[in-house]
Amino acid sequence: MEKLAIKGGYPVRNSKIFYGRQWIDEDDIQAAAEVLRSDFITCGPKVDEFEQELAGYTGARFAVAVSNGTAALHCACMAAGIGPGDEVITTPLTFAASANCALYCGARPVFADIDPHTYNIDPESIRACITPKTKAVVAVDFTGQAVKHREIREICEQYHLVFIEDAAHAIATRYDGKPIGSLADMTCFSFHPVKTITGGEGGAITTNSEEYYKKLMLVRTHGITHDQADMEGAPHEGPWYYEQVMLGYNYRLTDFQAALIASQMKKLDRFAARRKEIVKAYDEAFSKIPELIVQKEISQSDTCRHLYIIRLDLGKLACTRREFFDAMSAENVQCQIHYVPVYWFPYYQHLGYQRGLCPQAEEVYKGIMSIPLYPKMTDQDVKDVIHAVKRVIKYYQKEQERRQNDV
Repeated sequence: MEKLAIKGGYPVRNSKIFYGRQWIDEDDIQAAAEVLRSDFITCGPKVDEFEQELAGYTGARFAVAVSNGTAALHCACMAAGIGPGDEVITTPLTFAASANCALYCGARPVFADIDPHTYNIDPESIRACITPKTKAVVAVDFTGQAVKHREIREICEQYHLVFIEDAAHAIATRYDGKPIGSLADMTCFSFHPVKTITGGEGGAITTNSEEYYKKLMLVRTHGITHDQADMEGAPHEGPWYYEQVMLGYNYRLTDFQAALIASQMKKLDRFAARRKEIVKAYDEAFSKIPELIVQKEISQSDTCRHLYIIRLDLGKLACTRREFFDAMSAENVQCQIHYVPVYWFPYYQHLGYQRGLCPQAEEVYKGIMSIPLYPKMTDQDVKDVIHAVKRVIKYYQKEQERRQNDV
């Protein structure tokens, strides 16, 4: 048996590899540099150009660029008219922004449980959470896999709910052949560095609704308009005149970020293809290891995976998740955990949420761990990650399992 690095052995690789990493090349640098040398580094033409490219890629009628993915979710909730007294259903197995966006509007997040096989929000749990106060569903494409659009759409239409899709993980994913970004009432994207494409930060909302589009444009820029058709006060005084017609925010994206993201979009299909190759290699390596549970996918989702999650069957291992995590780190493969159930956080506990609310999500959380996945990984990087996982599994197999495997 190979000796683990954490027990004094040699690590599987000499340099550290992390769970995610951006890929910025000279074309991207040049795109941003050109804007930095231009007259407009914000409030210029590059944001409009990027929005048109994103709308074209996703098949949506409109796209609105904003400063980050959290801002995208907040803007979507505001455009949906969510406010005090409303409830918004979402998943607990996500980054906190998916629920916080309801709180920003004075509404109450309601947590529906997940499907224990796909880790995405369970439509039947959504249905069970609906009350007369429910205004919207924020459905998260966890790891990049599309949620069950058809079922969620039917629920939203039946109960007159706004369908907001948190697609921070899912750009380049398709559902039934249609791009994510064109299916929900509003779809929110993130361009954080660990996502498939990046602007350093940045976000966007796509929609097919002109009504939502106009509201989103107001919300991201202080609620201020230069369009006379939207003005309510004094007569238009001249080209300098503008009005604030609602309370909005400064959620603008800069032109150099927009140029960087637009440059990255040219490589999006290539990035997605490489991610799929790595996922295939991982699936083949891990699907027959009894100590690991591999995330399942619905047939409708052609997934560009943002995260690859292994789930430890801790009943078959003589270690805790922390011990496994630390052993992987010693092998120079740095993993991450996505995510702590949102309502476990002290802030949510102070609001009255309690553990046990979503049993499936809590059970899945106990064993999940994200391993490295990003397009710049070499084939050797992928082999190293697989080697490290198998080495740690082999060391921590329970004696009975080990004897069976040695037969």
